[in-house]
Amino acid sequence: MASDRSGTDELDHPLFSRLYRVFDPIDRRTLGPQRREIARELTGRVVDVGAGDGAMFPFVVEATGAGQAGPARESVVGADAPTDAVEYHAVEPDRTMRRRARSRATELGLPVEFHDARAETLPFADDSVDVVISSLVFCSIAEPGVALDEVARVLRPNGEFRFLEHVGGTGYYRRLQEGLTPVWKRVAGGCHLDRDTVDRFDADDRFELTEFVRTDVRLYPAAPIVRGTLRRVDDG
Repeated sequence: MASDRSGTDELDHPLFSRLYRVFDPIDRRTLGPQRREIARELTGRVVDVGAGDGAMFPFVVEATGAGQAGPARESVVGADAPTDAVEYHAVEPDRTMRRRARSRATELGLPVEFHDARAETLPFADDSVDVVISSLVFCSIAEPGVALDEVARVLRPNGEFRFLEHVGGTGYYRRLQEGLTPVWKRVAGGCHLDRDTVDRFDADDRFELTEFVRTDVRLYPAAPIVRGTLRRVDDG
């Protein structure tokens, strides 16, 4: 597997990474069906933004058959890649998370190109990506508006942005989230409990919301959890 370090300042939350590892079985049990939906029928160049410890990887292997036993293969990219192949890229700025994701990719035999980069500075050319995936990512991005600009930039016309995110609640629960967020983001890798992420997505006229599901998953205080797909509008 190749890596591409794009010159970001080093980001590392080892305590949060260890806590996230404890959370992994819960993630598989509760969010597994939603991750499986995100991974369905993937083709072409796929960018997993904020890939974390590789939580999406098992579902990508399941959906595409991209894995193999033994050491992970190098990705086949460019003109030599089969037209129906998945060229999988994992963007993750956290050093500890990236190391764990590499181990998971190797265990699964999933060919992944890793990038030490942030969502606000994706290391891909304009109109060069078929699918962007974000799963529980936009809650912790420092500049979510800039990150969405980057998603719009790198996606090809009619490309898909598939998301699984938790968003702010309403009423008393929303006020509780607002009160908890200053402390929560310190221990949870910058996670904001009260972001209206999907409202931001839906208001952006560069995208068309083609699927939206309010899941029945409840991982309090990070709830509700929603899933959906945005299609990059073809301006041409």
